[in-house]
Amino acid sequence: MPQVDPRRLIPRTDRLLALPAVVAARPRLSEPVLLALVRDAQQRARNGDLAPDRVEDAVTAAVAARTATSLRPVLNATGVVVHTNLGRAPLGPAAVDAVTDAAGYADVELDLRTGVRSARGAGTRAALLAACPAAADALVVNNGAAALVLATTALAAGRDVVISRGELVEIGAGFRLPDLIVSTGARLREVGTTNRTHLRDYADALGPETGCILTVHPSNFRVEGFTAAAPPDQLAALAAEHGVPLVTDIGSGLLAADPALPGEPDAATTLAAGADLVTASGDKLLGGPQAGLVLGRADLVATLARHPLARAVRADKLTLAALEATVAAGETPVGRALHADPDRLRQRAERLGAALGAPVVPHDGRVGGGGAPGVPLPGWAVRLDEAVAAPLRTGTPAVLPRVHDGACLLDLRCIPETDDERLLAVVRAARSAPGPTGPGADRTP
Repeated sequence: MPQVDPRRLIPRTDRLLALPAVVAARPRLSEPVLLALVRDAQQRARNGDLAPDRVEDAVTAAVAARTATSLRPVLNATGVVVHTNLGRAPLGPAAVDAVTDAAGYADVELDLRTGVRSARGAGTRAALLAACPAAADALVVNNGAAALVLATTALAAGRDVVISRGELVEIGAGFRLPDLIVSTGARLREVGTTNRTHLRDYADALGPETGCILTVHPSNFRVEGFTAAAPPDQLAALAAEHGVPLVTDIGSGLLAADPALPGEPDAATTLAAGADLVTASGDKLLGGPQAGLVLGRADLVATLARHPLARAVRADKLTLAALEATVAAGETPVGRALHADPDRLRQRAERLGAALGAPVVPHDGRVGGGGAPGVPLPGWAVRLDEAVAAPLRTGTPAVLPRVHDGACLLDLRCIPETDDERLLAVVRAARSAPGPTGPGADRTP
């Protein structure tokens, strides 16, 4: 009797698309996505990697595992609070609720009382001004770089931007501030040196072609030793004397000074010292969504808002909703992590370490995201074998530890205490999983 080709036993496509699991998934997954999952299982069976009688189970499992987005939630066990690779600031409950509420139709540009069009994001603007009374007006754009590029374009396109050589910084992924400014059509007028820039350097550079003076917080590095910088109030007075706007990019988005972060600039203090405009990010120390903030003189904010580029960089309704809720709620996950009690962190780490039979070691966390460079956040970490790092990253939920000096360190600063038991279960599963092989296979960047 001739042998039946096993490929003939592979279930037909229409039969697999009619499986209960596939039918139930249709509200969350499109037909092309479901069809791709079915065809993948069929192809595996054709290749001999899957028995024909296991195809239905494979499709059911694949549909259950497939989510509408490829992004996965991660437990941040690095001790780095504003972790750029993990999306920077995690949103608080109020912001998450606001995003959900705004996901459908929302009155982002409509006055429901009168039924006519209104200013976009008026509630977000009001929340920012209430939180930073030193600002006369505020504008929200889609990120911090956009805030700076809008300011230099609107104020200095075709003219000079006067800036200290020590502030021509490069940040993550090769992003260089000078390249951004030049792209706006402005001309860089560099003054001073890398380590010392005096008030007279700015004064000598000012003239009829000056569009603005720009100062930039170095963010992710510090220059120490033989250094000098123009005092902010004197620089503001010089700018006012020459009728030139002083724009200050503070970077990390603090609206008011935080005693835990000495030396980190904030919007209120910077504006009080005489800056005309402050630009900052919303998804760093402010603890909100990705956004760019412009705060300061009402006439200058209005100039930026009227510029054609403002339309290209405007924030969407979800950003506006999350930002307003973040500012109004006050406490954020970023704030809680920054001010976490070291004694409580030690207690949690020791409880986790005892359950795993692992030692607990001192571990300094970091602000991250270019904020407060060099400022340690004293804490503790559970020390595990380095080989555990890779299965932790690929587990469910994913856990990102810090790999350092041949060890896998779990710092609980950025992990909600309610997730401690979940973390314990993931670590136990990771310890029993086979790890990758090869040099550097489980190095965490």
